[in-house]
Amino acid sequence: MQPAFRPVVAAARARLPEAFGVRLHSAYLYGSIPRGTAHVGRSDLDLLVALAAEPDDRDRAAARTLGAAMDAEFPQIDGVGTLLSGRERLLSDAERHDLGWFVACLCTPLLGEDLARCLPRYRPDSLLARETNGDLALLLPRWRERIAAVDDTEAARRPLVRFMSRHLVRTAFTLVMPRWNGWTSDLHEMAEAFGAYYPRRAAHLRTAAGYGYEPVGDPVVLRAYVDDIGPWLAHEYARVHGVKTPRPH
Repeated sequence: MQPAFRPVVAAARARLPEAFGVRLHSAYLYGSIPRGTAHVGRSDLDLLVALAAEPDDRDRAAARTLGAAMDAEFPQIDGVGTLLSGRERLLSDAERHDLGWFVACLCTPLLGEDLARCLPRYRPDSLLARETNGDLALLLPRWRERIAAVDDTEAARRPLVRFMSRHLVRTAFTLVMPRWNGWTSDLHEMAEAFGAYYPRRAAHLRTAAGYGYEPVGDPVVLRAYVDDIGPWLAHEYARVHGVKTPRPH
């Protein structure tokens, strides 16, 4: 971890128990900061928080308050993204090859008992690919709704571009993950791995990887995601790996 981000991580470690109290089971870092590739002033802090029970509105409010306070205090970061999940869900059979794999293989323990000790060893196979990102077709209608509802400003669109860029690049990578025979959390490496197998789409995904780190607020980018790249990727994913097992609501 670069020295510039150590105070940010120390603050997160100190404030998470204050924010969630006895509901907190454990917390993890993921993304560019624990990987050591973050850019000062441009990278966000990515957290996964495991709670003793499924998150409720109080927990979501606590995550928003903590993220906003840290974003305002530390100019080293550009926002805080916090994933919330109950401990039982992370360890459930339904999430074993999705959130469980994410915790075990792509997260760095920050606080509490490391749930990776309760999870199996994973292989980059088609089952893992299907259960991680085999639901893109279901997500695209929601993405279109979010695009339609967002304020018509560049500043408002940038977070959407960053979020959707990251999701598309990660989905493109897991499409080829079994052939690549490994995993990574670096968006540029993901795009290059994908491009080796789908050269006609390589440039699109390289560009999306860049926007995942430094987003623009161009509405043309968002339309391309939901009208071209996203539908193509969803169709190819289903053809190669099948569709993600439905989750209970």
